[in-house]
Amino acid sequence: MPVIHCLGLNHRTADLALRERVAFSEEDIRAALARLGCGTNGSRPARVSEMVILSTCNRTEIYAVAPEEDFDALEAFLSDARHIPAETLRPHLYRYRGRDAVAHLFRVASGLDSLVLGEPQILGQVTRAWELARGQGTVRAVLGRLFQAAVHTGKRARTETAISHNPASVATMAVHLAAEVVEDLPAARVLVLGAGEMAEQAVEALRVRGVSRIRVMNRTLSKAQALADRWGGEATTFEALVPSIAWADIVLASTGAPHTLIAPRHVREAFAGRDRPLVLLDIAVPRDVDPDVGKLPRVRVYDLDALQDHLEDALAARRAAVPHVEAIVEEEVANFMAYLQTLDVVPIISAIRARAEEVRRAELEKTLRKMPHLTPEERARLDALTKAIVNKLLHTPTVVLKEEAKNARAAETAAIARRLFGL
Repeated sequence: MPVIHCLGLNHRTADLALRERVAFSEEDIRAALARLGCGTNGSRPARVSEMVILSTCNRTEIYAVAPEEDFDALEAFLSDARHIPAETLRPHLYRYRGRDAVAHLFRVASGLDSLVLGEPQILGQVTRAWELARGQGTVRAVLGRLFQAAVHTGKRARTETAISHNPASVATMAVHLAAEVVEDLPAARVLVLGAGEMAEQAVEALRVRGVSRIRVMNRTLSKAQALADRWGGEATTFEALVPSIAWADIVLASTGAPHTLIAPRHVREAFAGRDRPLVLLDIAVPRDVDPDVGKLPRVRVYDLDALQDHLEDALAARRAAVPHVEAIVEEEVANFMAYLQTLDVVPIISAIRARAEEVRRAELEKTLRKMPHLTPEERARLDALTKAIVNKLLHTPTVVLKEEAKNARAAETAAIARRLFGL
């Protein structure tokens, strides 16, 4: 049976600095798989027949098929591909083999191994890793089926449980809360203060929910413009703070400023001649919005403490879904391992069919030599008839062999099949 290996590191085993060094871009993955490849000698991992590289901000993992446990070769592959000494990597690497490797990937795809439990992005990242490896020709029967099953498992986890039903980051929680308190979120005008990672997550979450009018404000216009361009928004600086507040229905603040940026006077000035309410979501530490702003009429302010309460509720719901997801993973692992065992009898089935085809063709040619008067159409019908007979005769033995491969009698059944068919 082919042996699946997983070698990797993640947010639990390595700090951000090392994860950044080990991470592969898509171009890096293509180059590594193309240059180092599979199944040859030299600097490539010997005896490896298939490989997929999964790389995100929180993990880098190599999935490979090899006939024996050979993590040293995979370590050398990773070390060479990322130009990092193996001794530096080794203390931070985990190694899974066989069923454990399968279970690990299925847990990753289901969001059980993520930094934020149940985060949805990982499923797309697993799918993309599979696509990149297919593009380089390093995925065949085993890893192809493995990643197909992993994606199926991840989708089941998300549709059959609540593992991803609630947002579980402060930024996405803020947007989720905005959707609850604003009557028509897609039609709202949203001002985002800051252009860092939290702002990026918030803008992405807003766009997913259909918000199209987004203004990004930052001290550095180029950073604001870069974020706005990525998501089809507009950019401005803090010189336009008051008119931007006047324009907005929602303000989402996420800067790294050491003091508050929005004071009551800014909001009072922005509210001159305005009767629409304003929602401010402050996810900055320290706060960007003066707490006294929340005392103004028609203004609601939600700070990090309020959002954390919502976030904890969301994570509690996700944690409650974990046993159900684990059950799904276990079921899908069992299904995949059963499939993997059937691969042991595939060569036998192929040999049986090849032997039957050899006999069929020999007997057909012998018969046709005795019937020279047949037209080409009649010869073709005889050919099709004999093929159909052989296929029907071999159907049951094929099914039985595949079923028997899943139990303890697999080796004995395979030996009997070889003797019965003279292989």
